[in-house]
Amino acid sequence: MEKITLGFLALLLCQNLHAFCGFYVAKADTSLFNKASKVVLVRDDDKTVLTMSSDFQGNVKNFAMVIPVPEVLKEGQIHVTDNKIVDHLDAYTSPRLVEYFDPDPCAPQYRILESVSSQVMRKGSAGAMKKKKRYSGVTIEAEYTVGEYDIIILSAKESQGLRNWLVDNEYKVPEKAKKVLESYIKQDLKFFVAKVNLEEHSKLGHTYLRPLQVAYESKKFTLPIRLGTANAKEGEDQELFVFALTKTGRVETTNYRTQKIPSNMDLPPYIKEKEVFNKFYKDMFKSAVEKEDKKVVFLEYAWDMGFCDPCAADPLSQKELKELGVFWLNEQAPSTGRRMRPRGQNVYVTRLHVRYNAKTFPDDLRMTATQNRENFQGRYVLRHPFKGEITCDEGKRYKEVLRERVEKENTALAHLTGWSLEDIRKKRSSTERSPQEKKKWWQRIWE
Repeated sequence: MEKITLGFLALLLCQNLHAFCGFYVAKADTSLFNKASKVVLVRDDDKTVLTMSSDFQGNVKNFAMVIPVPEVLKEGQIHVTDNKIVDHLDAYTSPRLVEYFDPDPCAPQYRILESVSSQVMRKGSAGAMKKKKRYSGVTIEAEYTVGEYDIIILSAKESQGLRNWLVDNEYKVPEKAKKVLESYIKQDLKFFVAKVNLEEHSKLGHTYLRPLQVAYESKKFTLPIRLGTANAKEGEDQELFVFALTKTGRVETTNYRTQKIPSNMDLPPYIKEKEVFNKFYKDMFKSAVEKEDKKVVFLEYAWDMGFCDPCAADPLSQKELKELGVFWLNEQAPSTGRRMRPRGQNVYVTRLHVRYNAKTFPDDLRMTATQNRENFQGRYVLRHPFKGEITCDEGKRYKEVLRERVEKENTALAHLTGWSLEDIRKKRSSTERSPQEKKKWWQRIWE
């Protein structure tokens, strides 16, 4: 009974063509992109909780991380969490594919659906390290072991001494990073450095590294990205996904333009195939990046965490949100349902996606939490034509509109991805023949 009721409600809602509805069939999560970094930012007033999810592959003894932070962190400000929670947030906010099926045009009260696109075109050696001139100005402010990580908090007065310390302690910092380090030192930032404690890691039995979390206070709402580019090859692009959780509304970058990803387009139904949809989204994103001269941060999702439409995954539970650092939750508030906001929960989620290198993004990301709570999602629509027999006059009009709709969908796909329009037409023709058009088995033998 419940499924029937939900289906009925969806049908009613979809009478409004501007509604975000339909049947969710696929998502474009971060796994589509190589060398993708994921961070979660929880922000309210001057308080920030930063979760850093590592995609590190290889021998964990080679893992090292250096992050500028605004203060000397106490042990209680550092935490490790579970990859599953970040993955859940990724799935929940992923751009999605939804589909509709045209009803019988000869049925009463039929209304032809117009195209949406036509409406909106480590610890030991470091602790024992003797102070040398080589490390001039470098001070070890604090040392901790948190989970499987050995953490050191450093301060520095000049970049060469800091770089020497990092390199001698097996942090891969190239010579060209000196200027970046210098700028952070001038801002009086401290340096959060992490390595894997091999003994602690072996106790866990994991083959992966769990995300590291830090909580701090700062008037500046920033995300440092420049040290990462120092290790990259000249012109090599890096992929970053930012999931921001706030009380107020959408998070945007202030020193780079924030642009919505192309969305709400009607596209040929054959892209429902997983490999095709994955290729579509990668090519579409590449095209969008290039059209903006590689200098834009893209918004892929912005929505109240309490619900979704259509849902690529269930909203995160209060327990998951608290683990990510959402400190303002009312822990006593009971949940009222799967897709509705629990009473007392006030969490707005923004998903940003940026492809960057040292040239296109020379500065760290400076951000602001706005009051904008307008819903947005990367959403791509498939409308399946009616396949049954059509005999009525209204059906003739449906066929005419359908021909126009099909060509608009083909053109939209070509425009978004740069794919050949002719190839799209051929692919569509071969995959969407009606039952009457399909060849007999013996006709396909000697093709």
